[in-house]
Amino acid sequence: MHALSSILLVGAYAVQTVLGRVDTVARREAEILKRDVDSLIATETPIAWRNLLCNIGSSGCAASGAASGAVVASPSKSDPDYWYTWTRDSALVLKGIVDSFVNTYDANLQTQIHNYVISQAKLQSVSNPSGSFSNGAGLGEPKFLVNLQQFTGEWGRPQRDGPPLRAIALIGYARWLVDNGYASTAQTVVWPVIKNDLTYTAQYWNNTGFDLWEEVQGSSFFTIASSHRALVEGAALATKLGTSCASCTAVAPQVLCFLQKFWSNSGYVVSNINGGNWRSGKDVNSIITSIHNFDATVGCDVNTFQPCSDKALLNHKAVTDSFRSIYGVNSGIAQGVAVAVGRYSEDTYYNGNPWYLATLAAAEQLYDSLIVWKKAGSITVTSTSLPFFKDLVSSVTAGTYSSSTATYTSIINAVQTYADGYMNIAGSRAHSNGSMPEQFLRSGGAPVGARDLTWSYSAFLTAAARRAGVIPPSWNAASGNTVPGTCSGAAVAGSYTSATVTTFPTSLTANPSYTVTATGTVPSPTGGCASEVLVTFKELATTTFGQTIKIIGSIPALGSWNTANAVALSAAGYTSSNPLWTIGVLLPAGTAVQYKFINVGADGSVKWESDPNRSFTVPSDCSTTSTQSSSWR
Repeated sequence: MHALSSILLVGAYAVQTVLGRVDTVARREAEILKRDVDSLIATETPIAWRNLLCNIGSSGCAASGAASGAVVASPSKSDPDYWYTWTRDSALVLKGIVDSFVNTYDANLQTQIHNYVISQAKLQSVSNPSGSFSNGAGLGEPKFLVNLQQFTGEWGRPQRDGPPLRAIALIGYARWLVDNGYASTAQTVVWPVIKNDLTYTAQYWNNTGFDLWEEVQGSSFFTIASSHRALVEGAALATKLGTSCASCTAVAPQVLCFLQKFWSNSGYVVSNINGGNWRSGKDVNSIITSIHNFDATVGCDVNTFQPCSDKALLNHKAVTDSFRSIYGVNSGIAQGVAVAVGRYSEDTYYNGNPWYLATLAAAEQLYDSLIVWKKAGSITVTSTSLPFFKDLVSSVTAGTYSSSTATYTSIINAVQTYADGYMNIAGSRAHSNGSMPEQFLRSGGAPVGARDLTWSYSAFLTAAARRAGVIPPSWNAASGNTVPGTCSGAAVAGSYTSATVTTFPTSLTANPSYTVTATGTVPSPTGGCASEVLVTFKELATTTFGQTIKIIGSIPALGSWNTANAVALSAAGYTSSNPLWTIGVLLPAGTAVQYKFINVGADGSVKWESDPNRSFTVPSDCSTTSTQSSSWR
């Protein structure tokens, strides 16, 4: 019998802790589970890597016909047809590859990363049903044919998580390049692709789109959190490269501010707001958000929803508990013991089954938490997180427990067993040859859905890495976890430029002797002043449904008087008593500008405000921001 198929699903039989002590039976069960998960990881890891890489074109064994660097979602071409490359899924898979590469240099993985960068440089400029490249709208297209051509069929579009996730994946590699002495390559080859995605994120983050399950149009917790991380991390990379990302630093705090609005006083994240009200909001979307925002340097920070933060732990309980009574495979499993996890309880896709990546995400959040607690040498239980901990150690109360206490040890052991239970469930439901599709049946647990789902393998590998204590690089969360006192829908419009340098030098090996500096080998901006100023335009203009206020002006950044290229303002702060439209635009310092506002109807009709043209000169005194306020005339 194959090693994977012989693994026992012992999590369902684990015994609850009593008075902070694990009794002999529970200890024995936990040890059996640990050995089974050890065996699972040893056996499945090479299988997951092989099958994941098989799904990447053009040389992947299951990706014949796919373009070089294209990450195919699954080789399945019917029932369901996943023979596409999704921007989101691809970026998440590449982020895992980059993290592994950064931890241990691997020339084969580096080739995959290079191919991906080159493919995305091309893909960004492919016009598609979401829009064109000229105004960035096309970057929100969720999926493409595997040959990197547009997909024109009906779909839930746009999806605004793809660009920030791709930026995050590429930033990780760009930072490695800088840290190993290849800053010029990072600047000329990788940064142009990242910059387009950061520009899109800063401009469109507050526009609604479809969630990561491609079903609900509105504001997605996962998308907003990914946008915040990308902007914070992008600003830090820009500094390393001797440049700046003014739109990143201007918008990131407002994105974080909005992120806080997804928390429900009922004790969980409402994963989709401004849409999707037919769902409870309990969605593994939020657990996936937590693990992809993991930054061990900020501990259990609650604002960035770190895995061990009290809100994230209570949310873990709320989301996983929502599946306990609806799946036959979870029948009879007690609180605090791992269960199969799906997307959300109301799911009907393929009859609403558990997903491998969802169950593995539940494990990964707990492994992340263990890393931070062990590093800190203490665990803090708050009134918010207390229900989560009481499921595991019934006698626990709110307070801080140091590593020298029996309660700390009991919690660590219980959480480890809890996490291993999720890992074991996913592993024991794989095919006998170790392959993982998308789902397994809610009754019986047989594997179903798209075969060899690339995201399933990536989710297994990242969970296994966290279990081993392998920590992903910090994304500078400590510099981006302060929530401003007042939220705004600030957005910054920018320009999009195709990446033209799409080849890498032949030798970019790890260089442990290189001394990392703040900017690598790239010089700081000449003269110490930024060449662009972030100008915020505020216009009071009463509109009706379907109308949009845009700005048009005399320079390329404002459309060069071509209404087709006018920059749309955001109505995020619009009210009937204060009809405010606003947008930030990066303009060249010292430039004399003429401009007007136009009202564009849903049918494309354009109404200009009255003469004369408005005018001003962009500051050239090293100012980094400026504001122009006016009313429609």
